[in-house]
Amino acid sequence: MGLRIGQLASRTYVNKETIRYYERLGLIPIPSRTAKGYRIYKAQTVDRVNFIKKLKRLGFTLNEIDKLLGVVDRYEVKCRDIYDFTVNKIGEIQHKIEELNKLEKMLVDLKKRCPENKEIYECPLLNP
Repeated sequence: MGLRIGQLASRTYVNKETIRYYERLGLIPIPSRTAKGYRIYKAQTVDRVNFIKKLKRLGFTLNEIDKLLGVVDRYEVKCRDIYDFTVNKIGEIQHKIEELNKLEKMLVDLKKRCPENKEIYECPLLNP
């Protein structure tokens, strides 16, 4: 027996509208319907939605997730496409790391310039 949309939503901790949205985008398979029109999802859709959530947490866009899932589902994406996608994503991540390192350095420098025992109006950061 499959899962109704509410059951899928509660097992994956997403709301029903998110599931419908993923369905419209083709990220999850279109479910079968009962005689009354209720959606019935296969049990493995739970794993698929959780995988999508994990990729989103890692910073992937839904468009990027669709490309990755396309390899598994539709075989439309060529190996070269995945290679290019991977190279681009690595570049984006490296750029984010560089930006975060700059921000960290700036905050460390800021922390050093702001002694704890000064009154706010004496703070060298606010009164250069």
